[in-house]
Amino acid sequence: MKKKLFFLLILATTVTSCKDFLALSPEYQISDQTFYKNQNDFETALVGVYSTFRGLFSSSTVLYMTELATDNTEIQWSSPSTNEMQMDQNAVTSTNGFIQGVWSTCLYTISRSNAIINRIDGANFDPATKDRIKGEAKFLRAYSYFYLVRLFGNVPLIDQEFSSPAQVAAADLSLKPSAQVYEVILKDLTEAETLLPAALNTDRTKASRSTVKAVLGKVYLTLKNYDQAATKLKEVIDAKQYSLVADYKTLFTNGNNNLSESIFEIEYVSGRSMGNNYSSLFTPAITSMAIFPNNLQGSGRIVPTKDLIRAYEPGDARKAVSVSDSVTLIGGKKSYSPYGLKFVDFKAIDLSDGSVTFTVLRYADVLLMYAEVLNEQGKPADALPYLNQVRKRANLPDLSGLSQAALRLAIEKERRVEFLFEGQRWFDLVRTGRAQAVLNAHYASLNLSFKVDDFELIFPIPQNEVDLNPAMVKQNPGY
Repeated sequence: MKKKLFFLLILATTVTSCKDFLALSPEYQISDQTFYKNQNDFETALVGVYSTFRGLFSSSTVLYMTELATDNTEIQWSSPSTNEMQMDQNAVTSTNGFIQGVWSTCLYTISRSNAIINRIDGANFDPATKDRIKGEAKFLRAYSYFYLVRLFGNVPLIDQEFSSPAQVAAADLSLKPSAQVYEVILKDLTEAETLLPAALNTDRTKASRSTVKAVLGKVYLTLKNYDQAATKLKEVIDAKQYSLVADYKTLFTNGNNNLSESIFEIEYVSGRSMGNNYSSLFTPAITSMAIFPNNLQGSGRIVPTKDLIRAYEPGDARKAVSVSDSVTLIGGKKSYSPYGLKFVDFKAIDLSDGSVTFTVLRYADVLLMYAEVLNEQGKPADALPYLNQVRKRANLPDLSGLSQAALRLAIEKERRVEFLFEGQRWFDLVRTGRAQAVLNAHYASLNLSFKVDDFELIFPIPQNEVDLNPAMVKQNPGY
């Protein structure tokens, strides 16, 4: 593993282009004579960190792990890859390409963040700007660790730079207990909160103080630290910097960037090799369909299950925005084929180059997390108004008089239909301890023999990492 991480970490200390990396002499040495000197250098490096984090969603690897591995979606494509079938059937092996993609992308983001964090204090430019850049780097490092620890459990902790192979060889790159990883996440986020400006960043692809508070709330909720979660989430609500958009559809169609509900997002641009492939993934693999310009064909790799479609209550305005149960064919006829509508660019002339922005975190999530926190604190009556804010936007009636147990299930259902295709379902089920009950019941209802065992609540460590250094990296039990 050290050899692999060495390549990853040394690469992260360079400028964002391969050309700059290859120009180093020798290649493993950091070009500190010409870079990391002024504000522009650090701003450029920060763009590189955001770009790397973006890869979690651009390549859709994290959506395969958090949506396809659940009861939300399934594969429609007739010739899926082994990687896709493993996710769909919850039979993931350590050689799965999606887990390797998420693992590598997160570690790469972390190492690039380190290059900024470890060097910026020695640079000479405006202190407030330095604080902002450092805060954003800490935020991205923490968010990457948060994805890793929830998906894999024990993971490496890397907080240093490497300027030679000898330094890598001497470094401790072993897996650390998840509790220790969470300590680092909380430390980074707490420090980022103080470093970033209180004013809301109008560019929602960048972190501001409220962005950090919202993620802190999610981390504390995941750790079942309900008091701390309540504090941070209420701070976001009371700041009144975000609000639910009136029309749910605007969140997932062209021009959806920087909306009032968006807390953190990934922007895509068509025609510059900076688009997404959601238009292909979420739509049917039917050659005769007519829903795109030039009658393009989708791939049907992550499409809604019948169970998901049935989960919408009658009158739920989100259903027609999120899913369709039939596709229009050339000639105007309809054919039954469930598919997703969210984040699909219906103007795309290349389905791998969509321009709809992906929202990683939005205000509806804060409201529903806060409702969950209050309910877990034994305050279901106090929690209901926050749940009902989200339901009202969906044209659904208020819920009332629910017990704590009943409200838990109501929040679970609300989150399922509210955040379909947004990479939340797996984390929600695992966090609440409901993954096995829900997913195993789903498989049983389809007369499938698939099953989620205890050890499968986290994914295997990529086999490449274990093979490169088995003395330091132990495979997760059961795999």
